[in-house]
Amino acid sequence: MPKFLSEEWVIEARAIQAEFTGRTAAPAAEARINLTITAVPVEVGVDPIQANIDTTGGAAELDLGHHDSSDAQISLEYETAKAFLVEGNPQVVMQAVMSGKVKISGDMTKVLALQGGV
Repeated sequence: MPKFLSEEWVIEARAIQAEFTGRTAAPAAEARINLTITAVPVEVGVDPIQANIDTTGGAAELDLGHHDSSDAQISLEYETAKAFLVEGNPQVVMQAVMSGKVKISGDMTKVLALQGGV
């Protein structure tokens, strides 16, 4: 299985997103969130990784790169991002936020609206 956010993983994630288009519930809010992911393992890629979550098309899509115009920006470590986005473990993110390991700027209401539906 490819490592989270490696090029191979992103290709597989895009295929899964395409397969499930129109078959999942719409996200709770429309937003473009830029992610800066740090502490990236060498075997995954360059540190930091720039990624984004875009829900403006009616589905939550994760992709590499930043949007020119985003609603919010989140900086977090690789293992925290993986725990939330792959494992669906919001407790890890909450612990990281409380300890200052996650930095959020921009429209916090959109980030909070998406927390349960990405």
